Amino acid sequence: MPGKAAEDLEHIASVLDQLTSKWTLPVLNELCHGPARFNALKRANPSVTQKALTQCLRRLQANGLIVRTVQNITPLAVVYEVSPLGASLEPITKAILQWSKDHCGEVAEAKKASTEQSIGGK
Repeated sequence: MPGKAAEDLEHIASVLDQLTSKWTLPVLNELCHGPARFNALKRANPSVTQKALTQCLRRLQANGLIVRTVQNITPLAVVYEVSPLGASLEPITKAILQWSKDHCGEVAEAKKASTEQSIGGK
């Protein structure tokens, strides 16, 4: 069944694309600490633009990873929280973030060496 394997890989690649978009991991990580409103998420990720955060939240909601709840208070409040499906990603999210933190220097050194090699090889 080679067609099935290719179809599975396409689906997996699509899911990974969603999870590895620029703001997905930081937003999911923040929401793993508890529900948050838009401005709290913005403060936790100060370099994200309003547009990028909105797009990220919509994408996460569309994929079932977070739940958006409108609270009927004055003024209206919108709260985001991790869904059960999104919560299943917490250990993976934390592991990826920790690995990145632990190895950022090595990655930077490798990137620098690669850049120097390409400049020297031209």
